[in-house]
Amino acid sequence: MLDKTKKNYLSTADTKVDSSSGDRNEKARGAYESEELAKFDALAEEWWNPTSKFKSVLAFNAVRVDVIIQGICQHFQRDAAKPNALKGIRILDIGCGAGLICEPLAELGAEVTGIDGSEMNIKVATQHAKSSGLSISYQHALAEELDNSQLFDVVLNTEVIEHVIDQDALVETCANLVAEKGMLVMATLDRTFKSFVVAIIGAEYVLRMLPRGTHNWRFFVKPREMEQKLAQHHFKLFIRRGFAFNPLTRKWRVETKPNVNYMQMFCR
Repeated sequence: MLDKTKKNYLSTADTKVDSSSGDRNEKARGAYESEELAKFDALAEEWWNPTSKFKSVLAFNAVRVDVIIQGICQHFQRDAAKPNALKGIRILDIGCGAGLICEPLAELGAEVTGIDGSEMNIKVATQHAKSSGLSISYQHALAEELDNSQLFDVVLNTEVIEHVIDQDALVETCANLVAEKGMLVMATLDRTFKSFVVAIIGAEYVLRMLPRGTHNWRFFVKPREMEQKLAQHHFKLFIRRGFAFNPLTRKWRVETKPNVNYMQMFCR
């Protein structure tokens, strides 16, 4: 169920807007939201193409999906080697894009719901799942539009928060959707000089792995900042992984410490 009365963490603030300055800020946030969604609308049909310029992103996805599966199995004491390792586990992927994470989880038996602010992404994801014979519930929606009475064992928020203005509101929304004894997975980019060089100059301008302007370095989140945000909602960190890309081999590797890209898993 969707609740359209709730606030949009991308385009509204928690305080009331009653001045011309506030109006300008609200319009700016709304414009930023539209620009971000437009970026991903334009990319939607490219994500599943193994020969597209985003093939390194598909390689990255394979690595991070494996980490996610291992983390879920560790938390819920499942055997990751079994073909139905995630059977019955309710998973919500916030900002699911074209379904790159949703499908591998559904293949292992999880009950997957994917939501995204890009209507084009949802159309592509729905069609791809259908052609793959997978049952995944896709919705064109933002997280705060979901009914909080429907909770999930696992909530995923990967490479989303760095595109959001009100990051605290997004974290709160994610936390409120996690069921008791569930887990929350947050993945983003660390805000360091290295990340500016690698993720923006390198990935967007030199290697052209992503379109220019995909990221805004100011919205990257340090791992410690993420931990502090989740601690306010009584979540504890239990897994942290970093992801490093080798431009020569064009392969990704998983590290135990945060790198430019990192993932943190939290439980109550």
